[in-house]
Amino acid sequence: MTIERLIRIIVGSLILVSLTLAHIYNGANLFSTPTWLWFTAFIGINLLQSGFTQWCLMEKFLKLFGFNCGCHDDDI
Repeated sequence: MTIERLIRIIVGSLILVSLTLAHIYNGANLFSTPTWLWFTAFIGINLLQSGFTQWCLMEKFLKLFGFNCGCHDDDI
């Protein structure tokens, strides 16, 4: 597992833990009213799944617009 994948898994997990704690201790209700916290949950879930599957939608969009990863085969 690469460091990049591990970072995505850790950060995605921390975002979801943060949302859970906000719901439990601060009364942030995700279910009764529309809230921007769903956007945060979406980002956390996508980070988590991209760490496991190596597929990221934003990466696909950025490559489509001509950005590259800046990686070289000789980089370690």
